Amino acid sequence: MTAMARGRATLLFLMAALCVMLALTPARADEPAAYTGSAACAGCHKAETALWQTSHHALAMQPATTATVQGDFADTTFVQGGVTTTFHRSGDSFRVRTEGPDGTPQDYAIAYTFGVYPLQQYLIAFPGGRLQALGIARDSRPKDQGGQRWFHLYPDHPPPPGDPVHWTGRDQTWNYQCAACHSTNLQKTYDLATDSYKTTWTDVDVSCEACHGPGSRHVARAQKPGSGDVRLGLTNRLKPADTGRWEMDPQTGIARRSAKLVSTEIDTCAACHARRSVIAPAPPPGGPFLDSFLPALLEPGMYHADGQIDGEVFEYGSFLQSRMYQAGVTCSNCHEPHSAKLRAEGNGLCAQCHLPAKFDVSEHTHHQAGSTGAQCVNCHMPAKTYMVVHERRDHSFRVPRPDLSASLDTPDTCTRCHKDRSADWAAKSVAGWFPNGRQTRPHYGTALQAGRTGGVDAERRLDALILDTDQPAIARASALPLLPRYASSASGPAIAAAVADPDPLVRAAAGRALGPAAPAAIVRSTLPLLHDPIRAVRTEAARALSGVDPQTIPAEERAALAAAEDELTAAELVNADRPETHLNLGLLDTRRARPDDAETEYNTALRLDPKFAPAMMNLADLDRMRGRDAQGEALLRKALAIEPNNADITHSLGLVLIRQHNYADAMPLLRKAAELAPDNARYGYVYAIALNSTGSPQQARALLERLHQQHPADPDVLVALVTTARSAGDLPAALLHARELAGLYPGNPQIRMLVLELEKQVSH
Repeated sequence: MTAMARGRATLLFLMAALCVMLALTPARADEPAAYTGSAACAGCHKAETALWQTSHHALAMQPATTATVQGDFADTTFVQGGVTTTFHRSGDSFRVRTEGPDGTPQDYAIAYTFGVYPLQQYLIAFPGGRLQALGIARDSRPKDQGGQRWFHLYPDHPPPPGDPVHWTGRDQTWNYQCAACHSTNLQKTYDLATDSYKTTWTDVDVSCEACHGPGSRHVARAQKPGSGDVRLGLTNRLKPADTGRWEMDPQTGIARRSAKLVSTEIDTCAACHARRSVIAPAPPPGGPFLDSFLPALLEPGMYHADGQIDGEVFEYGSFLQSRMYQAGVTCSNCHEPHSAKLRAEGNGLCAQCHLPAKFDVSEHTHHQAGSTGAQCVNCHMPAKTYMVVHERRDHSFRVPRPDLSASLDTPDTCTRCHKDRSADWAAKSVAGWFPNGRQTRPHYGTALQAGRTGGVDAERRLDALILDTDQPAIARASALPLLPRYASSASGPAIAAAVADPDPLVRAAAGRALGPAAPAAIVRSTLPLLHDPIRAVRTEAARALSGVDPQTIPAEERAALAAAEDELTAAELVNADRPETHLNLGLLDTRRARPDDAETEYNTALRLDPKFAPAMMNLADLDRMRGRDAQGEALLRKALAIEPNNADITHSLGLVLIRQHNYADAMPLLRKAAELAPDNARYGYVYAIALNSTGSPQQARALLERLHQQHPADPDVLVALVTTARSAGDLPAALLHARELAGLYPGNPQIRMLVLELEKQVSH
């Protein structure tokens, strides 16, 4: 028996003994359930506990001991980016000597291990109650897979001291970044005044109550004979509450549920297996997900336009896109819930619901049986590597669409293996195998891509996606934030439908469709969101409505808006330890015309992180509104010194100098901003207008034409093209672009008049 196994066996014995010794008194009916710790569960749930002990959940975080530390601390050294790190062990004490927050080598004690496979990190205690995650980790894979070594989590560009991503920086603080999903009943307990923590937990790892909720009532019932059904004491039972079962459909070869699934399981797992922000303190396991969290949508940098994973988004957002989710599949259909291991190996896992005679054959896979290409997951769950060594599979279970990869420039699962081929080749092959396949049907990715890139029919496509209830809710929700760039009154029905959508994810995104100049009727159509039963819907509605003209909000709804704004503030303050929180609160105060409060929030952000450039930018914008551009210029120059290649700061400083009539210094900045963010049509447009205004109309027109090719639906660019062409006497070009503008806004009478006027001038 290994040292770790002996330690686990001893722990099991102690847990069982403690369960016997516990003398919990029955909770009163009016008392909330309390956390008891996993020891109170082990005595009665031996089989589940034994499975759990083998899981990564049980090993998510552990005190650093000889039984838990995997790394080689035998005075080994690791060199990366010119920094030498030495690992040392003395008895049960593990230490590391490495670069500290000021750049000088310092000695640190390892307090906890963090994770177990395929890598293990180490936590170090810092002043203020912080635990910091060391940036050098142990590759715990077998040696023949490249493991059993130290490696840096940022091997190409190790962040320097002072960088938020440096291991001593705020982005590596365990209390905020990782703790809630690696421990049970975590109480962060952060004090903003002192910027310090007093973080506690019931179990150091992910134990029973992390999923089932506090168990004091359950334990009390179990200890008191005749107290009724023991299961009633569980906060979150997880098992489906319906009578449905899976039945194989012999025609399709795919299993289906006999009744619609009713379960809290996915919401429970999503709390940690989603890219999300927390909007409620101490979220209860198994509660409605959007009552405690706001998940990321299919946004650039996180997901590709077709919904494939890009950034580190975990599983929830992908799974919501899948036909599996729509059919009622849950996490535990594939993963044994206590060990978290797969229920079967290889294609046998998929064979639970997909007849092998129909799907695990070369007629379906078009690859030799037993080959890599015949493995279901390699086509339907392509993987991407994160944290250098951690391969994670896309859980959207998508049918390969190389045709989309070719048109949207998204990853193609076919050419991941067939590296010498193109996506066009793969698309033709798939179409030959399946002439009536998915490539013959529209995909939400085309609408999202149009919205992201300024496609000429972006508004129509986005509206159609929002209204198409056959599409995944997360895809429809993702269309709503893209609308303000294009939205006209034609989008009113789509926004109204989103407000009334049965899926709270769509309702939560509905307010994000409101642009700064949204018509009053559309604004009023979103007011029911303020009364929604789901917290995320109310808070996101408050975020959207806080900046509209107060006269747009009927008097009887202003109290509801104020209450939702209070909820939004409380939701933000769940993460009061982050400068981004105070940036968001400052923006909220700015929209509510409370500049002094906004200034306080921005300064709080800078107190937490003196190099937080976004707060400097927003303080400079407050200075602009107050007529203090000289003060704002100084702030922007300071921010630019911190982030010299930040397009937003560069553009803002250029605008300040334009307002000061310092064109000589402003023009290079506006040009650089446009070059740094070539996909930002606004930056290119502003630079083109500045060129035209400073005596370079030909350069301006050439730039505007390039922008129009990239963003054919951008109305500002089209208006500028009409204006500059007309000024240059190029009436045919002006008419061409005016007609394009009319095609985008066919109901606009001013544009129709412009086209008629230009047609008359061209004809003469």
